[in-house]
Amino acid sequence: MASEIISKLEWRYATKKFDSTKILSEEKLNILKHSFNLTATSYGLQPLKMIVISDSEVKNKLVPITMDQTQVGDASHVLVLCKEAKVDGKYIKEYFNKVEETRNTPRSILSPFETFLVNDFSEKSKESLDNWMAKQVYLAMGNLLTVCALEGIDSCPIEGFLPEKYNELLKLNELGLESVLVLAVGYRAEDDFFADLKKVRRGVDEVIIEMK
Repeated sequence: MASEIISKLEWRYATKKFDSTKILSEEKLNILKHSFNLTATSYGLQPLKMIVISDSEVKNKLVPITMDQTQVGDASHVLVLCKEAKVDGKYIKEYFNKVEETRNTPRSILSPFETFLVNDFSEKSKESLDNWMAKQVYLAMGNLLTVCALEGIDSCPIEGFLPEKYNELLKLNELGLESVLVLAVGYRAEDDFFADLKKVRRGVDEVIIEMK
């Protein structure tokens, strides 16, 4: 199993050209949706959401505001990973309501940690909270890239886009969201030159330090 996982991770690459005729099945798409939802986040607060775009017209409108990267136009789906516009006391309390309901945990046990988080977050600056939420989105991106590899789904993670333009086009502000990252998913075109290039990595012995 371990060697199979490594093989699949070696197979994946940042796909530069997608086959626009190949579309993800609902089963594959649902795996990505559930994987996103199961991503680990700090405190379990999940201050993020994912927009799933399949409409060709919308995807093509994204190309010019994604540094003219055609992947978003040709991919089966474009996943826009977003952070919440804000995480406040109300948001935190709603999270603990869900914990209480899901685990049947007495509120008396949850209250000390709940109070700590509400107070701690109220003292954080907007910049600090935005940075924290963005880090959670990056965790989700890493998780999705791995799941894509394991499921034989090609992907291209994208930071080179105009978040403000995405927010405007997709009306994300009306949803209380702000775009952070973009992930194009689908299946590689047969003539994608980059598919057969060897990976360039520093090597396990150079990036791993074992302290015994």
